[in-house]
Amino acid sequence: MTQQPASPDLAPAFAPGGALRASINLGNPILAHRDPASGEPAGVSVDLAREFGRRLGVPVELVAFERAALSVDAVRAERADIGFFAVDPARGEGLRFTAPYVLIEGAYLVPQASPVSENGQVDRAGTRISVGAGSAYDLFLSREIREAEIVRLEGAPRALAALRAGEVEVAAGIRQLLEAEAARAEGVRVLPGRFMVIRQAMGVPAGRGAAAQELLASFVEEMKAVGFVADALKRHGVEGAIVAPAG
Repeated sequence: MTQQPASPDLAPAFAPGGALRASINLGNPILAHRDPASGEPAGVSVDLAREFGRRLGVPVELVAFERAALSVDAVRAERADIGFFAVDPARGEGLRFTAPYVLIEGAYLVPQASPVSENGQVDRAGTRISVGAGSAYDLFLSREIREAEIVRLEGAPRALAALRAGEVEVAAGIRQLLEAEAARAEGVRVLPGRFMVIRQAMGVPAGRGAAAQELLASFVEEMKAVGFVADALKRHGVEGAIVAPAG
């Protein structure tokens, strides 16, 4: 690859403190996780953050969070300079998003003995759906669900545990995470298909200016076009997520 450094004039807009603070959501294990050897954040999001810092010519500081909502709040409050989020209208205030760089499916997990066999049967009175509070699928289902009850819990692991404990009838989440849960132990299954496509993008505080927003958007488009995102997905063993089309 022959990527050229970004204009140094824009470095202060992204890294006013001298380092680029990247908000990393560890609650989405498809794109970020802790390296088992070092304990440091790793994954596709981290690779993109480091490459963007290299372009700006500034060091990168990773600010890790266990939940998406906390990661979003950090960027919105300018405690971080860039972040990696699912695009959702509810997150628009105070942030500016790029086009997505990765698409991920949102799916449902049910007990093996559940009579529910398809996504359209979930939204019924008496059905409780557990979600990670503030996640992309929480925000989506909060707009779309009419009859079922949404049970918001602290993170995806708690939402999955609620299903196994019989506290809810359905758990919603990232398909790959649900498939791993189903493979971990018998008793649950993933419904076929998807109820949404989660569009993962980069974001920057709105107050950093139009030029900064445009640079970040261009960076994401280039990373998709030159194969950087595809290579990162392969390198980190991510299956099921796909590179988003050009924005």
